[in-house]
Amino acid sequence: MIHIRFRELLRCFWLLCLLVPGFTLVQAQEDFYNTYSFSRADTLRGMLRPERTCYDVYYYDLFVRVQVDRQWIEGYVDIYYKALADFSTLQLDLYANMAIEKVTSGEKKLNFRRQGDAFFVQFENTQPKGSTGQLRVYYFGAPRVAKNPPWDGGFVWSTDDKGNPWVGVACEGDGASLWWPNKDHLSDEPDSMSIRISVPAGLTCVANGNLRQTAPDGDMQRFDWFVSYPINNYNVTINIAKYAHLEDVYQAADGEKLALDYYVLAYNKDKAASHFKQVQQVLAAFEHYFGKYPFWRDGFALVETPYLGMEHQSAIAYGNQYMRGYLGGMIPPDMDWDYIIVHETGHEYFGNSVSCNDIAEMWIHESFTTYMEALYVEYAYSYADAVRYLNSQRPFIRNQEPILGPMGVNFDNWQGSDHYYKGAWMLHSLRHAIGNDEQWWALLKEFYSRSSYSNVTTIDFITFVNKFTGTNFSPFFEQYLTYPGIPVFQYQLQQKEDGLKLRYRWKCDVPGFDMPMQVGDPARYTQIQPITGEWREIVLEGMKIKDFRVATELFYVKKQELKQDKGN
Repeated sequence: MIHIRFRELLRCFWLLCLLVPGFTLVQAQEDFYNTYSFSRADTLRGMLRPERTCYDVYYYDLFVRVQVDRQWIEGYVDIYYKALADFSTLQLDLYANMAIEKVTSGEKKLNFRRQGDAFFVQFENTQPKGSTGQLRVYYFGAPRVAKNPPWDGGFVWSTDDKGNPWVGVACEGDGASLWWPNKDHLSDEPDSMSIRISVPAGLTCVANGNLRQTAPDGDMQRFDWFVSYPINNYNVTINIAKYAHLEDVYQAADGEKLALDYYVLAYNKDKAASHFKQVQQVLAAFEHYFGKYPFWRDGFALVETPYLGMEHQSAIAYGNQYMRGYLGGMIPPDMDWDYIIVHETGHEYFGNSVSCNDIAEMWIHESFTTYMEALYVEYAYSYADAVRYLNSQRPFIRNQEPILGPMGVNFDNWQGSDHYYKGAWMLHSLRHAIGNDEQWWALLKEFYSRSSYSNVTTIDFITFVNKFTGTNFSPFFEQYLTYPGIPVFQYQLQQKEDGLKLRYRWKCDVPGFDMPMQVGDPARYTQIQPITGEWREIVLEGMKIKDFRVATELFYVKKQELKQDKGN
């Protein structure tokens, strides 16, 4: 049985949807996820309970010693918080296989109790609303090993071709609490963070932000990194290897210069120096569409990893083996660009700068970033090539579940990748439904600008689109985000002397769905306005049946021609 609290959260979400003009309360998503089973641990991780909403973390100071030979870590984290309400108990998170040695506040040792992967810290006195405080959590253990990184989270204990240690971590979905104690919820990002990592002498540790100093730590070497922007917990990373360091500079359109740092295995230094030249055009493309790279003070870095890639903020994990596309494939054969560089750099904008509040809304990270791949192609090649690229991804869409996941639970079990590819096609369809590229580019840039360095919701984006365009796109988003299926464009054709008579309507789940559609001659499509369940008609002058097309390259829909006697 689904946890009763999840049903309540989902109803609350859709009640909020009622505040968006035209967005009706639907049963579809709740009914779909009623077949899923969620545990107490899922709700503890995914839900914003009072023990979480009572405080806000504004700074982490993380110190970890990594014993590579034992695949073991130990250390502590200082958690600086502000009380948002009176409280005496707060919730933190750390996987149950990791041991908590003690929790302190100043000189006082605090009591805590564990419940699965969460633990609850008890204060002696009430922490009054508006006050600030600091906790230190000492911990140790062998963190979970990733079986299939980056899709399965955990540590990666590997070796390079020379037999040297090569260590990384990826934990999107699984959560940062698999390796360090924190408030493991997407809605709470610290304003800044210190990451101090000690590793065996002779190795280099690369984390997020800027390297402030290195210092000896007994028989180890400590690397002190500092992040000066808000950061998602799952983006906090460490990379350990015998790295060579390459440096470059990107100059923005306004002349400001950005430091580019590449940390690669020493024997790949020359290959990386050539391959990473494409970073310049990637940064220029995204600056063109959205504005300058968002984490300017912390710089831009690619760090070679023993797994494919991850959008670790200002320290992107790179493991595409210096190949075009996705390990040599997944882009049209006449294109030459690195999928991991483009995709993960896109995440610096959507995912890292603009972040969702709940893992159920990961489409905000993945749909926008997947669409940004097509925008890069449009910038570097042409609009026609961008459409061709999007069409190459269309076969990956499964339409088996809503793009929106279940709210308030720790859910990362999508059956496919529709929150990537279908979501990108949703944005592509929205562009052509708006039908004004000048307005579309302004919409994207304005939404990003307003939302940067913050957490947003699905409702935030829908509200923004409706207001910006002056058009009610709520039924559009309701169909694409909350139902597995997609709109079906039903039509009938009848040849007339003066042209082609077209009868048409939408068949879909959402009453009032009225997305514009383009039909006819691809060289000069005619725009029409179908609506759910209501037949409309038009005569396309001078058109023959053999020349009629439905613009499925511009809109993610199915088309269905009906015979005349089945049209009513």
